[in-house]
Amino acid sequence: MNKQESMNELLTFFKALADENRLKIIGCLAQQPYTVEKLAETLGLGISTTSHHLAKLAKAGLVSARTEGHYYIYSLHTDTLRSMAQNLLHEEKLPRLAENLGEDAFERKVLETFTDAEGRITAFPAQEKKTLVLLRYVVKAFEPGVRYPEKQVNEILSHYNEDTASLRRYMIVYGLMDREGGGGDYWRREES
Repeated sequence: MNKQESMNELLTFFKALADENRLKIIGCLAQQPYTVEKLAETLGLGISTTSHHLAKLAKAGLVSARTEGHYYIYSLHTDTLRSMAQNLLHEEKLPRLAENLGEDAFERKVLETFTDAEGRITAFPAQEKKTLVLLRYVVKAFEPGVRYPEKQVNEILSHYNEDTASLRRYMIVYGLMDREGGGGDYWRREES
């Protein structure tokens, strides 16, 4: 799971819990499974409102439903709560939530403009300054000091754009990577 997916999962999780009625639903389901109708009655809410809250909780993976006759029986996924606490909120991972704050607004804007939701480059900008932002973004996929054969470089670069030849060339031209002549290995420069 990449950083953006982790951030989205964390946001979905907290948005699901950011409502008093949804927290009450979690509390009820922590005791036993409920039908939508019984939860609505217990909470003093309408069935459609209760269903809406359950849908939000289900999207975050916190509850699931099984059918029993004409009724949906909802259960709490305590394993999701535990997993979120252990994985996304682990002490080592908390500082990563602020990783992008070091990037200036210009870099963020360039990445938003020239990459899609999966982080693939959709177009190469005409301005060299913007191209460098994209190249610095891509070069992070390579470990400094590790040597990569061209085939592996192409595989990594293909995650960013299908024009791997241009990306390789740009990385060399702009001094972000070096290569051994005659079809040899590529490596990321230490200062990149």
